[in-house]
Amino acid sequence: MIKSMTGFASLTREDERVTIGVTVRSVNHRYLDMQFRTPPSLAELEAQLRALVQRYAARGRVELSVQVQLRQPSPVQVELNDSILTAIGTAMNQARERGLLQGSLTPGDLLRLPQAFTIREQPLEQDADLAAHVAGRTLEAVEEALVALDAMRKREGGFLAQDLRRRRAAVADLVDGIARAAKDGEAALIVRLGERVRELTSDLQLDPAAVAQEVVKMAARSDISEEVVRFRGHVEQWGILSESAEPCGRKLDFLLQEMNREVNTMGSKADGLQVSELIVAAKAELEKMREQVQNVE
Repeated sequence: MIKSMTGFASLTREDERVTIGVTVRSVNHRYLDMQFRTPPSLAELEAQLRALVQRYAARGRVELSVQVQLRQPSPVQVELNDSILTAIGTAMNQARERGLLQGSLTPGDLLRLPQAFTIREQPLEQDADLAAHVAGRTLEAVEEALVALDAMRKREGGFLAQDLRRRRAAVADLVDGIARAAKDGEAALIVRLGERVRELTSDLQLDPAAVAQEVVKMAARSDISEEVVRFRGHVEQWGILSESAEPCGRKLDFLLQEMNREVNTMGSKADGLQVSELIVAAKAELEKMREQVQNVE
């Protein structure tokens, strides 16, 4: 089916333990290119996140951003800086020996020393239950966002399919017109050649059979029936690909190249008053289709 590579989805999910925000956007790209922005605590989920994206997207640049905020403060770890406290103790002993200081440090004294303690939040990984909960909720939220992204890409693809269907019919009609104009041009060419042969035979001794054979050869060079048949086959194949369940963007792009090649050959071979005008119109329509197909997955 025809699905756009452009889409966007954003959502926030929360429970009593965590709030998770997910933003996912996709744009055109020749292949599937995934870019993730996630907290370090979710680094181990990257393989699962990639598998999720691949389930919903076959082509395009997909940018996934995940924010995690715990609803409850993380446990903290308090550590004494032994080297600093040892240095402070040595300095105080020297001060006492010189009579500059009496007594010992109190807890209050220690708390007023900013470098005496190191206070840090406990990493999420050290709380196995919370880490598993956050990982599970993250995967659920990301998949929900990808479902929304896929729905948007399908809606956009529907508009693309409608436009491409109309243009495909238009270019098919143009090629039918080229075939008719080329047929008329071929008949006119035979008439012109016949008149020219009659003019020449009045002065030259020519074999009528040989002359007739050459006339037929020249007329055959302008025959585009094979190109028209192949083009119609491409048009039929287009319908099959666009209705298939598989991603078809790259195949449609290749098919357009073949259709354009057939039209170019028609233009170089066919003879007729309207052929050139119809060829230009057909190529313009194919170019518009090519621009649209660049956004098809």
